[in-house]
Amino acid sequence: MENKTLWAPWRIGYIIGLDKENKDCFFCHYLAHPEADEENHVLWRTDHCLAVLNRYPYNNGHMLVAPKRHVEDLSDLSDVELLEMMRLVDNVKTCLRACMQPHGYNVGINLGRIGGAGLPGHLHTHLVPRWRGDTNFMSVCAGTDVISQSMAELLALLRKTSQELGLPDLKVRS
Repeated sequence: MENKTLWAPWRIGYIIGLDKENKDCFFCHYLAHPEADEENHVLWRTDHCLAVLNRYPYNNGHMLVAPKRHVEDLSDLSDVELLEMMRLVDNVKTCLRACMQPHGYNVGINLGRIGGAGLPGHLHTHLVPRWRGDTNFMSVCAGTDVISQSMAELLALLRKTSQELGLPDLKVRS
């Protein structure tokens, strides 16, 4: 069987960064630069959290929900922060369901580098929409995921859908 190459040059930043001490937290960077929300694919900000499209998605619509405070463990969150983070996960799920109609979701938190956290110092929740058949020959045989929509296009669709659904305007800046 001939070996084929599928180029994914956008992943190199992530791969290189895995071996470095992560001094630059992208969540903290996004929080400090609300004027760049479009460029950073930030969907919502709340008093204590933000929701952003994952730049290195497992599936189309892969979202990250993080507290604004740079903490590494669930036990570091206040009850208010924890509740707000879970409500934001639910609002993101509602929006994804309306605009993408996934058949299910993976929701998870990776704690620590060994636990799978790409950014172990800043706690965040992954919300990954899933569809019947989305695990196919590309992911099983080639270890490759195919993302079929640009992040900018998806972000615009999610914003439009959230307005149509009447979801609360969560872009509150504290």
